[in-house]
Amino acid sequence: MKCDVILAGVGGQGVLSVAAIIALAAVDEGLSVRQSEVHGMAQRGGAVLAHLRIASGKISGDLVPKGGADLIVSMEPLESLRYLSWLKPEGALVAASDPFVNITNYPDLDGIISVIKRLPKYRLVEASRLAKEAGLAKAVNTVLVGAASCFLPVKAQSLEKTIAAVFSKKDAAVAQANAKAFKLGQEAVQ
Repeated sequence: MKCDVILAGVGGQGVLSVAAIIALAAVDEGLSVRQSEVHGMAQRGGAVLAHLRIASGKISGDLVPKGGADLIVSMEPLESLRYLSWLKPEGALVAASDPFVNITNYPDLDGIISVIKRLPKYRLVEASRLAKEAGLAKAVNTVLVGAASCFLPVKAQSLEKTIAAVFSKKDAAVAQANAKAFKLGQEAVQ
C-alpha cells in the first residue's frame, strides 16, 4: 500500500498541523511516513505546501511526483487548483469551499469551483461553517482531515486519537472542538 498526499493552503491555515496529525496517526499504525514542507511567506498569506507519503513498506523519497498524488487536501479552493498537476487522473481532491481572499485579484470563485467539479473524485466542504458549528472557527483544518479520512489509508480512530493527543496539550475545550470538527468533516462527505 502507498498513498501520496499533497496538503495545500495559505500561511496560518494549519496545513503543517494537518500533515503532522495524519503522519503521527500513520506512524501509530506502524506505517512508513515521509514528509516534506514548503513554507511560503506565512505572515503575509503566502502559500504553504506539504508532501506526505504513507506506505506499508519503504518510501524512496520525500516528494510526491507530479501526477502521482492520490489525494490533495486544500484549505481553500484556489490553492487546490495550484497543485492539480500533482494529482493522479484517478486521484481525489478534498477542499474547503470558502476562499481565503488574500490578494486583490482573487479569481472568480464560481470559475474555480467549476474546475473542481470537473474532477472525477472531489469533495467540497463548507469547512468554515462546520468549524464554527464545532465551536472553534480555526478548526477548518481539522474539518478537512475528517473529510479526507475516507481517502486516507489510516483508520479514523487513529486520526481521532492523534487529534485528541495533539490538542489536549492546548486546552480541553480546544480538544473537544477539534474532535467535533473531525466528526463534522466526516459526516459532510458521506
